[in-house]
Amino acid sequence: MTAHAAGHVIPYEVQGNGPMRVLALHHWLSDRSGFGHLRRYLDGSAFSYAFVDCRGYGEATDTPGAYTMEEVAADALAVADHLGWDTFSVVGHSMGGKAAQQLLLDAPSRVSSIVGVSPVPASGFPLEGEMWELFAGAVEDSGNRRTIFDVTTGGRHDDAWLEARVRGSERSSRAALRSYLESWTRGPDLRERIEGNPAPVLVVAGEHDPAMGPDTMRSTWLRWYPNAELEVFDDAGHFAPDESPEDLATVVEEFLGRQGVR
Repeated sequence: MTAHAAGHVIPYEVQGNGPMRVLALHHWLSDRSGFGHLRRYLDGSAFSYAFVDCRGYGEATDTPGAYTMEEVAADALAVADHLGWDTFSVVGHSMGGKAAQQLLLDAPSRVSSIVGVSPVPASGFPLEGEMWELFAGAVEDSGNRRTIFDVTTGGRHDDAWLEARVRGSERSSRAALRSYLESWTRGPDLRERIEGNPAPVLVVAGEHDPAMGPDTMRSTWLRWYPNAELEVFDDAGHFAPDESPEDLATVVEEFLGRQGVR
């Protein structure tokens, strides 16, 4: 297949050779290595996963761009074209969940289902006042990033865990972080375009996530997607791929398995 006209084949890594195809989009403060712990528990005989580095992250740190959800979606579609995947599912973590919905709108006949892990709703997630200052400051300040990792997991993790997350966040460019923040918080509201979409959707939320927790998921994703279901992890906050990787792999693959080979 040819690459999607609006997209660029960004760096990616495929794990597994199974018939069920899945694109994985990472969160705002990590490249594709943010799925590292989860990847240990995935079934490569049943699934083929493509983990991408969005522009400005990881192997794509120096790749210029507009750094928007629209661009992430176009680039992800270009990767699917490059792999020859006519249909596929999308796993999106946090910011990646907003991009996954943009991809569903851009290629509705190709996206079989969506799994959102603490995903940003279609409406975005506007941050105000001190919270905006915290996130905007995290573009430059590793201390702000550490606070974000701590607060969004309920203050439950030790210094070593938090510092490891901060180190992972360094695999990104400041320009990308700044622009993506604007895009997933204050970018285009997709609610009217996706409301009522029949795509199968699984939403995973951590009980200790004060922002993208179960209540937020029930008032957004579960209201707007008629075929959405919610899985709540009692022992996780915003970062289930790190906090509960084995349970997350089980839940995700059980859901995708029910959708069949597409």
